[in-house]
Amino acid sequence: MKTCEPRRQTPLRIFCASIATGMLLAALSRAAESRPLKRDLLPSEQTVIEIFKHRSPSVVSVANKAILRDFFSSCLYEVPQGAGSGFVWDKEGHIISNFHVIYQASAVQVTLKDGTTYNASVVGVDPDHDIAVLKIDAPPDTLLPIVPGTSSDLEVGQTVLAIGNPFGLDTSLSVGVVSALGRTIRTMTGRTIYDVIQTDAAINPGNSGGPLLDSAGRLIGMNTAIVTTSGSYAGVGFAVPVDIIRRMVPQLIRDGRVRRAGLGIQILPDHILRNAGYTGVGVLRTLPNSAAAKAGIRGMQETRHRGEMGDIIIEADGQPISNIDDFLAVMDRHEAGETIAITVLRGKEKITFNIVLQNVD
Repeated sequence: MKTCEPRRQTPLRIFCASIATGMLLAALSRAAESRPLKRDLLPSEQTVIEIFKHRSPSVVSVANKAILRDFFSSCLYEVPQGAGSGFVWDKEGHIISNFHVIYQASAVQVTLKDGTTYNASVVGVDPDHDIAVLKIDAPPDTLLPIVPGTSSDLEVGQTVLAIGNPFGLDTSLSVGVVSALGRTIRTMTGRTIYDVIQTDAAINPGNSGGPLLDSAGRLIGMNTAIVTTSGSYAGVGFAVPVDIIRRMVPQLIRDGRVRRAGLGIQILPDHILRNAGYTGVGVLRTLPNSAAAKAGIRGMQETRHRGEMGDIIIEADGQPISNIDDFLAVMDRHEAGETIAITVLRGKEKITFNIVLQNVD
């Protein structure tokens, strides 16, 4: 039986094969370079990229500066004591950030995405909602205001984007979802912020004051706080809802402070009412000429031997009231001049009043 030996590759064949392989690789390389990369991206990725391109110029860095005096030379030195984020509100140069970002600042500086730094003045603050309004004198054509959305119609599971400056790393993006709605957090003043948005988008130190955006690039909240045991991101972040921001910021720009709506009453501490066996909000007294006094709400009455319990607010604007936080949550959603229904317990009788809310400090 005759066997055939393998055919030998001549140098010419090897050379030709090498050229053909090289030409094929070059052609594939040119085809890859000419093909737009975005064709390989998912539609959701393209959306995130476009939102970041269009919204990141609205995000700024906020630096909190302290002025210290040298003990020996009496010279003054400006030193950084904190940093955070913010976003452009309008072409007039108003910048929105967290109150805690600028707390106890001797000077505040704002840096735009293009690297230009401006000294900022504090227009007004609302510590109870952790909101601060700053102002810089920047050319209007360098300012790109954020586009406000709404937060009342958010749904758990929606995609959200957080842009800020975590750990001083400017203009960083993280993506997540709305993890929960209707959360509450305590501010530095001890007051409660209601209807807070919970998200799993990475929020770290330095993100505070930055915008939380929906998948259309609209502002839905301001990143404010995280739950963590290490000081860094642990999957639970919180944002002040934009509905609160939209209500408070115009007041701060116009008046430098927030005018709150209320009844014009002094109230009993929760524990005193609980110890007396009641739930709701106890009216200690009504202020002279207040909305509550005009409506006929009664405070505690002093008798010869003991104090007589005044009216106890058990419902406001259709919402059951169990404590002071419940009551303040309702007031927080209204403005002076609006009329709401207040139901009180007077002895064993329930009475409902329609009261026009007033400004209270």
